[in-house]
Amino acid sequence: MPSLRGRGDTNPPSDTPGHKVEVRRSQRRHRTVTAYWKDDTLVVLIPARMTRAEEKHWVAEMERKLQRSEPRRPASPKTSDEVLLARCALLSGKYLGGEATPASVRWVPPMRTRWASCTPVDATIRVSDRLQKVPPWVLDYVLVHELAHLREPGHDAAFWALVRRYPKTERAIGYLEGLSAAAGWGISLED
Repeated sequence: MPSLRGRGDTNPPSDTPGHKVEVRRSQRRHRTVTAYWKDDTLVVLIPARMTRAEEKHWVAEMERKLQRSEPRRPASPKTSDEVLLARCALLSGKYLGGEATPASVRWVPPMRTRWASCTPVDATIRVSDRLQKVPPWVLDYVLVHELAHLREPGHDAAFWALVRRYPKTERAIGYLEGLSAAAGWGISLED
């Protein structure tokens, strides 16, 4: 969906329960109203001539339609360190009983020999920004791998038992090995 910034007025986002709403008014738009989700914001595109009452009606109508046909997608962990940390909390709860809580998780410039690293002493996780382009299930595997290090620092059997709670572990390992080989990076999962 193309942005209408610069072609019309944009109302600042307003808060509604659970998400923000951004209304964009356009001089070029005459009759149609369009809406879509952008992370946690409902963006509604309306004709500039609409009254505030009509705007309110159409925002509610488009929200109802989108809730029914296209559930809001959570923000991608690829967007920020904060979203990455929140993703770790979700994965820890789902696969590690909530017992692996990092103090921080952040994107870092490409690592030469690793996809990510964990320092259990201070509970920090660093994730190579090369992973911003992989499918979400691959990134989830890497996060579960690093979260498991908060409970088991080495790569022993107890560690791998934790990691394999993530159902796509083997598939993600294959994906990362293939990506590393194809790019000639020589990145290992055992470091």
